[in-house]
Amino acid sequence: MMVPATAVAGGIILGMANGAIAASFDVSGQTFKVGASRLVGEGFEQYGGMAKEKNGTIHPVAVSEIADAKLYDLCQSVNASVPGLKIVLTINAGGGGKPATAKGLLIDMDSLEGDATFTNIQIGRDATDLNEHAQPKSFGQSADKVVIKDLRQVARSTSAGTFTLNGLKLKVNVGDKAKECFPDPK
Repeated sequence: MMVPATAVAGGIILGMANGAIAASFDVSGQTFKVGASRLVGEGFEQYGGMAKEKNGTIHPVAVSEIADAKLYDLCQSVNASVPGLKIVLTINAGGGGKPATAKGLLIDMDSLEGDATFTNIQIGRDATDLNEHAQPKSFGQSADKVVIKDLRQVARSTSAGTFTLNGLKLKVNVGDKAKECFPDPK
């Protein structure tokens, strides 16, 4: 009896690692910022979705799936300030020409800015052709490759089958040193 259960669990983990199955979890309700000098992605898909908090609050999001991504000069920041004290957690990685990498990257985002180039893009696809769990008849787009320079993204969640942070530096910044990766989008 253990063999079938192990095979199913292994298949789910393999599917998540390959980006075929999205990891499902409740979001915190707080956004975070991700910046990079350049993102290079193979196997790009994007469609609308919903991120749900544990209390049931729903946030409309743009869902981006990237099969294989490289992020150069990655910066992630979370504003964790409390009344009277500014606190920002930052993570930096992917500098010095050795990018952070992700396989099966799945992002629920509120906004995205940068200079983007898409290769073999298809705009206006039915989102369920990209992900069977997407809303039927909703808008989707896909491309063989995406390159985004000066990436600035505000996200609610990120998951990946594998996420390698080369040169990882995590720091809790307090007071005047508590700066996010970039200012709030306008």
